[in-house]
Amino acid sequence: MKVRIKNHDNWGTPKDIYDKLDQEFHFDFDPCPMFHKFDGLKCNWGKSNFVNPPYSRGLKEAFIRKAWDETQKGNLCVLLLPVSTSTKIFHEIIYPNAEIRLLKGRIKFLPEGKPCNKAGQMDSMVVILRGRDNLNSNKTLKSFELKQKEEVKLKWLKGGLIWLKKKKYNLLMAI
Repeated sequence: MKVRIKNHDNWGTPKDIYDKLDQEFHFDFDPCPMFHKFDGLKCNWGKSNFVNPPYSRGLKEAFIRKAWDETQKGNLCVLLLPVSTSTKIFHEIIYPNAEIRLLKGRIKFLPEGKPCNKAGQMDSMVVILRGRDNLNSNKTLKSFELKQKEEVKLKWLKGGLIWLKKKKYNLLMAI
């Protein structure tokens, strides 16, 4: 019998994951930190946002849509989300517009902000929605050509290769 941790939306991001992403993106705002006293869906966000939204369906989708709205203002939004490729929001917002990094293994989130030895029930992905002002990245390692002659760039995040996209072609590589 598997032991399940109580369902709630207060799951903190492990420091090592946040620090790796912060080193790359230099976050200036988190619209849904642990134990916050403001509504991240109703306030203005920063130029570079880290978003580990509540995973309950309504709130998760609301934060994804708000992140998309923020990119239209030129802001960068990096979301830590469960891999859920069969959802409508994945196909409407994430897949056609984001850089997607699949994380290797399952994350040991921090329930109520406290350490836990049990990993989450789902695989995770980092979704990067770049605003108009954040379209170029300086972390390109090398380029190669697809048979269709479309250039796709490979990037590096500590731990492995990640995906990149150019025009219609999306490639996913686990890290």
